Amino acid sequence: MKILLASNSPRRKELLKELGFGFETVSVDCDEIYPAGLEVDKIAAYLSELKSDAFRSLKEGELLITADTIVALDEEILGKPKDEFHAKEMLQKLSGKTHQVYTGITLKTLTKTVTRTDVAHVEFDNINNEELDFYIEKYKPFDKAGSYGIQEWLGMTKIKNIQGSFYTIMGLPTHLIYSLLKDFQQASS
Repeated sequence: MKILLASNSPRRKELLKELGFGFETVSVDCDEIYPAGLEVDKIAAYLSELKSDAFRSLKEGELLITADTIVALDEEILGKPKDEFHAKEMLQKLSGKTHQVYTGITLKTLTKTVTRTDVAHVEFDNINNEELDFYIEKYKPFDKAGSYGIQEWLGMTKIKNIQGSFYTIMGLPTHLIYSLLKDFQQASS
């Protein structure tokens, strides 16, 4: 079965490669908009399915993987920052608090679609302005939900506690992907 990863995320590519699966990357063009009032724990799965549905070139013998990660603090969604000011504002909100990271994944063939969501709870230590400025200037986290990458300096220095999968926070719940891909492969053989 040919695996297609619909993601521009270097982190997702790296993780799927480390799991030992061969794959090709493909592009999906869709507006990542979810309905107002959708429960926070359902948004990542909704967006992952939206991306999956937007891919129109799936063929027999191919399996498409899409994913979406959101960061939530007290039911507020912290998406990708628009600029430095917005990134600093988000990180100030996360400072000293516990937030949730939801990653939804969708695996799709011509005959079957499976979507799952995994959640991790992340507790940040307090982050001062000098640390925020350093992180934003050096790492430019503008392509990351919540304005941070767990594998980067801020994650290494300020995350006090994680409940859940580190890889879910990175953007791909590897334990779920591995299990689901094995199921799909067994079903196709």
